[in-house]
Amino acid sequence: MKFLRNLLASIFGTFIALGILFILFILIISAVGESEKVTVKQNSVLEIGLETLVKDYAPKSDDPFEEILGLSDEKLSLEKILNAIENAKDDAKIKGISIRSLGVNAGMSQVQAIRKKLVDFKESGKFVNAYADIYDQKTYYLSSVADSIFINPIGALDFKGLSTEVLFFKDFEDKTGVKMEVVRHGKYKSAVEPYLYNKMSNDNRNQITSFLKSIWNEMLIDISNSRNITIEKLNTIADNLLGRTPELAIENNLVDEVLYYDEYTSKLKLASGLSVDDKLNTISIADYISTGKGRLISTAPNKIAVIYAQGTIMYGEGNEDIIGQELMINSLRKARKTKGVKAIVLRVNSPGGSALASDLIWREIELTKQEIPLVVSMGDVAASGGYYIACNADKIFAQPTTITGSIGVFGMLPNISKLSDKIGINAEQVKTNTGADYSLFEPMTDEFRAVTKEGVEQVYTTFLQRVATGRNMSIKVVDSIAQGRVWSGVEALENGLIDELGTLDDAVAYAAELAEVTDYKVRNFPNYKFDLEDKLNGFPFMQSKEKLLIKEIGLENYKLYQTLKHFSEMKGIQARMPFVFDIQ
Repeated sequence: MKFLRNLLASIFGTFIALGILFILFILIISAVGESEKVTVKQNSVLEIGLETLVKDYAPKSDDPFEEILGLSDEKLSLEKILNAIENAKDDAKIKGISIRSLGVNAGMSQVQAIRKKLVDFKESGKFVNAYADIYDQKTYYLSSVADSIFINPIGALDFKGLSTEVLFFKDFEDKTGVKMEVVRHGKYKSAVEPYLYNKMSNDNRNQITSFLKSIWNEMLIDISNSRNITIEKLNTIADNLLGRTPELAIENNLVDEVLYYDEYTSKLKLASGLSVDDKLNTISIADYISTGKGRLISTAPNKIAVIYAQGTIMYGEGNEDIIGQELMINSLRKARKTKGVKAIVLRVNSPGGSALASDLIWREIELTKQEIPLVVSMGDVAASGGYYIACNADKIFAQPTTITGSIGVFGMLPNISKLSDKIGINAEQVKTNTGADYSLFEPMTDEFRAVTKEGVEQVYTTFLQRVATGRNMSIKVVDSIAQGRVWSGVEALENGLIDELGTLDDAVAYAAELAEVTDYKVRNFPNYKFDLEDKLNGFPFMQSKEKLLIKEIGLENYKLYQTLKHFSEMKGIQARMPFVFDIQ
């Protein structure tokens, strides 16, 4: 009977496997048959919409099933967006650019980099126009670079300054008996503050106010230069919401004209040298990239390697969304051994994470610097562990709106001892030795807290030493600007945490200068592996987990879920951003 059962199971499994392969074959044939090659037509307008998630590095997957099965999450690569705009500048088929986006799904530094590239594009003499039914602040900041800005007659423009919100859970912990036991170093290390207090500390409020004002000022400078409005006037507009209606936006020079989209299309035709009756050819930035315009062609034998470190730092292998020491170490080694690579730029976009993984990456950077120049470019955020892996570079670039610093350390453990007492659960421990240990169901002992505190202090001291050595500062000076405090790129330049304000392109150019090469091309790392097993595990749903969750619980709740998931995956002492924030 056992033999017969196993035989039937094998036959049944074979039929299932054949069925899956047959479905995949049909899907592949269908996809190939229906696909159309995207081409750039004459007299085209490049349309920039950034509703899709923008990542610093979003390489095309080597997974043959991702697109066919709809398992890949939609995303745009910042690098390819910038390259596409650069190519469009000299593309005779592209007459100009239209910015039209229902919101911008990108970080502030990413938006600033795209905006700067559009300023450069305008030097070609080609037009840049913008249209939206509703402008949020990021969309308006990007659109303000345009020659002319248009808005729907019944639209709105949100221009009110920056803000962020932090939730505090101390009262909730007291009421429920569920709490987080916290050990930290750094009076600004406020990732854990919501679990200690029921309101924001003055130190935390001061640091948030400081970097928000710094970022806001950068936005105002750019808008002021493009729209010829004084910064004082822009602040008055924000304070009094004087752009909230199309009429007010016109009156205060935030936009140029109120019209419907069909009227805007007619203006694009005229700007492209067409008559109103001609057909307007538009091509999205994603389609333009798909034609090969997301790459800059070069035959130069010399290479500058750009290694992207994006996401939370976690101990382990890592992937496109998580910085693991294994992937980073392998990328650093592969880059410096790749023929023709003369220098490396480490692009950091991370709030930090595992202190151990951060130190292992730091060590590999030290080894790499002995063989080849290494420069850091900071993206939207390079804080705590993200700064840890950047501090020993030959030179550090950040954008004015980069969030960095946060040199501090914390440890955090959940505790439900009060809840256990309330609901009648008693936990008894049996052990062979008397060393300090920890139970979720018992209050943290003084002995265990002391041991944990010792570990936190050791990591903090090491962190200070790494920064002091890398930045050629005394430990005393580093400690005075550390304590977990967060800084903007502008503030970081003033206190010596970075060397220069600039984009990734600026960092690459400087790396080439250090390597004494003038003709070079960029080679990107890491190379992410295709895991067939992971894809087949998702096959019954024909959608990625992210898409399924967003569909079920909504985007805002999904972001909250991601935050909670990251906290649950933290292991060991953490060197990471002091809080999770979303600037509005």
